[in-house]
Amino acid sequence: MQFTFKYGKKDIKIKLSPENFIGKIEPQEMEGLSDPVQAVREALENPIGSPRLDEIAALKKPGKVVIIVNDLTRVTPYQHMLPPLLAELAEAGVKDGQITFVVATGNHRGHSEQENRELYTEEIAGRYVFINHDCTKDLVSMGRLTDGNELMVNKHVAEADMVITTGLINPHQIAGFSGGRKSIMPGVVSKELITLNHSRMTAPGAKLGNYQDNPVHHMMMEVAGRVGVDFILNAVTNSNREIVKVVAGELEQAWIAGVDVSRKMNMVKLAEQADVVIASAGGYPKDINVYQAQKALTNAAEAVKSGGTVILVAQCPEGFGDSVFEEWTR
Repeated sequence: MQFTFKYGKKDIKIKLSPENFIGKIEPQEMEGLSDPVQAVREALENPIGSPRLDEIAALKKPGKVVIIVNDLTRVTPYQHMLPPLLAELAEAGVKDGQITFVVATGNHRGHSEQENRELYTEEIAGRYVFINHDCTKDLVSMGRLTDGNELMVNKHVAEADMVITTGLINPHQIAGFSGGRKSIMPGVVSKELITLNHSRMTAPGAKLGNYQDNPVHHMMMEVAGRVGVDFILNAVTNSNREIVKVVAGELEQAWIAGVDVSRKMNMVKLAEQADVVIASAGGYPKDINVYQAQKALTNAAEAVKSGGTVILVAQCPEGFGDSVFEEWTR
């Protein structure tokens, strides 16, 4: 028996004897939409829990609009998502020069201009201003959170008249699901807040697929609420990175609508645990470094017996990806 795993930008094949194989765990795959751009348009025309984007812009008359986008560690179909979003803003009278894109790097490295062109298309990257968030500088205080910690936010986001977030909704190892509020926290806040939020990963509710009683999620929601998100545009994608659902509108309501679809597709029941589990991080960019690739271990740990073995297939061309994480693991 031969199995193919994603490994960086290539595939790797592994052979197994039938007597050693008990099963393969895959998502309950949904087909990609035949016209993803039209799906984005329809989501923008029918926002969840919110007025239309052009109505919000007409009411607020923003001088400065910030659109927050995912970084290269999250493969997001921006070639389908951004053109309809920008067209909607243009129809509302927002000029190109009023729009700034902020890359939600969190504590990851910033992008090069070439990476921006590859991720957000040549046309958009060349037409608009793109700024990499830096969690150590160019931050402003927006007061204190309920736990007393200071809320330090990217100055371009904090000073914007209108904030739009974009992203993907997938199961997340400690936040329950990605997307929505994660564009703000950890996307565009200080290193100290990111560290504090991640430190809550050991709490009982901080786990894959759960957000209701999850302290990591609750902190993210508080931060996003304090910053003020006017509109979100999020997508759910299948394992082929095709859009299966687009949601737009109010931060929490639209996000939850996307979560419901992602949960149905990605959460499966396990028939039995194995002595050995071979897991792929998903290829590039999910295995760009150890910090990203290790997220696959959360799922693999559920599938392996106590005392069993997990083999993680991950290329990690950029090494560990985080110096503190590297020191901790060593």
